[in-house]
This record gives sequence, structure tokens and C-alpha cells, in this order.
Amino acid sequence: MGKSLRFHLRVARLLAVLGLGLALAAWVSVLERLGRDRLMATRQRLTRWFLARLAGALPFRVRVSGQVPDRPMLWVSNHVSWTDIPLLGAVAPLSFLSKAEVRAWPVAGWLAHKAGTLFIRRGSGDSGLVGQQLTRHLGEGRHLLIFPEGTTTDGSLVKTFHSRLLTSAVDTGVPVQPVAIRYLRDGRRDEIAPFIGDDDLLSHLLRVLRSEVAEVEIQLLEPIAAGELGRTLLARKAKGAVERALFGESEDEGALAA
Repeated sequence: MGKSLRFHLRVARLLAVLGLGLALAAWVSVLERLGRDRLMATRQRLTRWFLARLAGALPFRVRVSGQVPDRPMLWVSNHVSWTDIPLLGAVAPLSFLSKAEVRAWPVAGWLAHKAGTLFIRRGSGDSGLVGQQLTRHLGEGRHLLIFPEGTTTDGSLVKTFHSRLLTSAVDTGVPVQPVAIRYLRDGRRDEIAPFIGDDDLLSHLLRVLRSEVAEVEIQLLEPIAAGELGRTLLARKAKGAVERALFGESEDEGALAA
């Protein structure tokens, strides 16, 4: 199959999936107007089903290792690209915390909102309100995934996990589920998948769709009991676990063991 034909087939498949997502989101809007109870559980199930199809429309071959938790946890992952969301969202019914800018993205922002995504403005004063939302979400027994680095990287490092985003796990006693995601191309770090710098969504998407199939490794690591750990130590332990899974023993892990 020629590259041009393959690209156009991928675009057609993606558009079909997005059309399906719009239909599902419209249905959720109808349910909201009808005042249906327990709508978040419905949102999570529909979101997982949709994100699995979206992930399947992207040129990635995904391998998941580790055990999907059978109880609600706060999932924390390193962050490489917007593609992390469909790939991780296909693993389990999840809600996400995302930067507020995503809400303004055409189509994708509306879909994210209808899927139950919580949005936070970087550097704003609404972090307390978001923290209350996270605590309430976990307290109601639902999985939640956050990217505590607060930004994306090229996959060559893991930035500091912002401890304030883990306060909800400490307050509710919900365990933390560390997740490590890595993109590989020909056995090396993929330089196409990262969504960083001045990238815009459309240009990045087209670049991904034109590329060869890449490998994605998703590692579900040993859960960390929040227990009596403070949020700072919990953030360091979670970051260290992710870093060790990706690169071997991290500086944080060495410091914690000392």
C-alpha cells in the first residue's frame, strides 16, 4: 500500500471515529438535560469505549504490562503527548485532569468536556477548587488519571511531579497507581509522538498519521498506598517509580533509599 493511500485511509478512519464521538457526546448532553443520575459512571464507560476506537485509529502498536487495579485509584503518569489520553483511556474507565487550553480545542475540547474531564488553569487561583473536585471524584469511587508533571516532555526525562495534585489521594486514602508510558520507533525513543514546544494539534496529528507504526509501552506499576505519607513524599515515590521503570534507578529513588 502506498504511503499516500495509507495516509488517506487513516484520515478517513479517524474522521469516522470522531463522528462517532460527537454522536456519543450529543447523547450525553441529552442525558444531562434529562437529569440522569450517576451520569459520570456512564461517561467513563462511554469514554473508554470511544478512546479505544480512537487509539485504534492512530498508528501505534500498544503493549500493556502490569495489573489493571480492581479498585478506584489515582493514576499518575508521565506525559509525552495528547495521544497519551486515548492510549491510557483505553486501558480502564478513567476521568482525566487536563490543562484548561484543551477545553478550547475544536471538537476535541468539547468531547473532553462531555467525557467528564476536569480542567485546570496553570498558575491560576483555582487550584483549591480543582483539588476539591479531585477529592470528591475519588471519594465517589471512580478512577482518575492526572499528569503531575503539568506539561509534556520529549520522553527523555521525567519532570518533577507537582505534589499538590496528589493531595486528593492523601485526603481520601485512595492508593496511587503509577503509570509509565514510552514511545519507541525502531527500538529508539520516538521523536514524532511527543507534543511539545510550538506544536499545534492539527500539524502534530497529520505528522503522526503520515508516520510509520510506532511501538508504545504502557507499564502499570505497583500501587502506592497513600496511608500516612505526606503529599510531597508520595509525589517523589510515584515519580521515582515511573522514572525507574523508564530509565532504571532514578535520583529520587536513590535519595529515598538512602
